[in-house]
Amino acid sequence: MSRLSALPIDSLPDELQSIMAQGENIMGFTPNDGLIMARSPQVLNAFLALVQSIYQPSELDNELKKLLGLMTSSASSCQYCQAHTQYGALKHGITEQKIAAIWEYQSSDLFSPAEREALDVARNAALVPNAVTDQQFTRLKTYFSEVQIVEIVAVISLFGFLNRWNATFKTDIEAAPAMASAKFAGNVE
Repeated sequence: MSRLSALPIDSLPDELQSIMAQGENIMGFTPNDGLIMARSPQVLNAFLALVQSIYQPSELDNELKKLLGLMTSSASSCQYCQAHTQYGALKHGITEQKIAAIWEYQSSDLFSPAEREALDVARNAALVPNAVTDQQFTRLKTYFSEVQIVEIVAVISLFGFLNRWNATFKTDIEAAPAMASAKFAGNVE
């Protein structure tokens, strides 16, 4: 059970209700972490601006962004974020096989060499203390531009925030992501 309950959406000011409705349209459900965050409208608005800036069309492929979020959340052991990233990956066309193979990314033919390097950085960046090496960054630079690398680290950092937020609050997982996550139960390192 969540340590701080999600606010009922109808209890929010109209502006925040509108924002949460947009989130529901995009995600397919109203995220409980947003309904917890809504207690501080300034934090919620700043957070949403960050999310929008990271997920806008850019030089970095959206599929890779989804995989980076999944790896960061998996390495951090945030069950809420793992459920969300699995659900989001499925919703955006990433195959169940690829999602289930996230921990076999180094050897699976489902992942490209570029994805392997980015996922290596995501896994090590999620650890405490951070375990990203200079050698990993050198390899990353063989596949990605500096702009793309900034975007890779931005996705990892966004999920670093979300992993801490949701693990600390023990945010209740919504039905749709919980069902998606159940497909992959046991596929964690």
